[in-house]
Amino acid sequence: MMKFAVQIITMKIVADSKIPFLSGEAESFGEITFMDAKDIEPPAVAGADALLVRTRTRCDENLLKNSPVKFIGSATIGFDHIDTHWCEEHGIKWTNAPGCNANSVLQYVASALAWLHQHTGFDPDGLTLGVVGVGNVGSRVAALGRKLGMEVLLCDPPREAAGDDEKFVSLEEITASADIVTFHTPLTHEGEHSTFHMIDQKLLDSFQNVQLIINTSRGEIADSAALKNWLTHHPNILSVIDVWEDEPEPDLQLMQLATIATPHIAGYSTDGKANGTAFVVNALRDHLNQQKTSKWYPKHLPEPEVPLRYIDCDELSDNEVYFNAFLQSYDISRDDFLLRHDPSEFETFRSNYPVRREWPAYLLRLRDSNSTQRAILKKLGFKVKTI
Repeated sequence: MMKFAVQIITMKIVADSKIPFLSGEAESFGEITFMDAKDIEPPAVAGADALLVRTRTRCDENLLKNSPVKFIGSATIGFDHIDTHWCEEHGIKWTNAPGCNANSVLQYVASALAWLHQHTGFDPDGLTLGVVGVGNVGSRVAALGRKLGMEVLLCDPPREAAGDDEKFVSLEEITASADIVTFHTPLTHEGEHSTFHMIDQKLLDSFQNVQLIINTSRGEIADSAALKNWLTHHPNILSVIDVWEDEPEPDLQLMQLATIATPHIAGYSTDGKANGTAFVVNALRDHLNQQKTSKWYPKHLPEPEVPLRYIDCDELSDNEVYFNAFLQSYDISRDDFLLRHDPSEFETFRSNYPVRREWPAYLLRLRDSNSTQRAILKKLGFKVKTI
């Protein structure tokens, strides 16, 4: 009897070693090689069928040409590091993880507002918040603004042009009316609504009432030279900057001008990272037709260092109660201090970012709270107990 040898084809995967919770799960798909993002170069992917990456890996013709790669999963909210047109033309399926860290960025913005209130007296209650980019993140920030007593203006030209039912305003109305402007756009270089350098000298000079600007989207949406010039001539305007042109080498002068400066970690909560990893793992399962009845998710996330927090609400305004909760769950000043202390360690800070859990991981024990405070904190995700 003639015998036939059966050749088992094993999928080969190259993965960024900094993608959390991946080890122990991705091995089920085949042969996986973990490596530092800077080492994911053409020789490393020459025999790979799939790539699991972060924003630090530029997935384009230079990396992928002549490789057998047919799937790219980026465990990140953005995808401007993927040449999507080239990938699609060459039959490479790609996916990012939209919305995976939206609550993390919300937590960051909330902590920034709380810190500014505590250290500068800045009070957003009654002010007008302009949200530029109303996707997964922007919509959450808008909802937070309303909870903090702000009037909210939404600006999203692509959604408006697509006929979205949301009530949008123009960027001109934002610059004329907003006291706080926060940017949550993707980075795009082409088309009518390109966001590259949208924060330019013309836009900055058109602000009429602005007291605070926040950028947690992409560094390249701002012209750094223009922003430096504008902040230099408007020293009373507050700024929160998490993203920078030419990362991982932030502009040191711009960093000194910023009220809060952090190393691109707004979306770096442990929960957000777990969401991103789960998204690409499940997408790879779908790609391989291995999806099971239930979606995969990391089984155990590390607990916060102090998951139980106490707030005495007596004599505090509603917003002061919320700000207290925000800072007890995430004190943004630590990240600001570390970056200013040694900007050259920008990438190290990101790679070794500590556990930061989102609001649902915290139980707040409230003394002398009112029903509004408890309801808002619960809507934001906190667990609440009265004492």
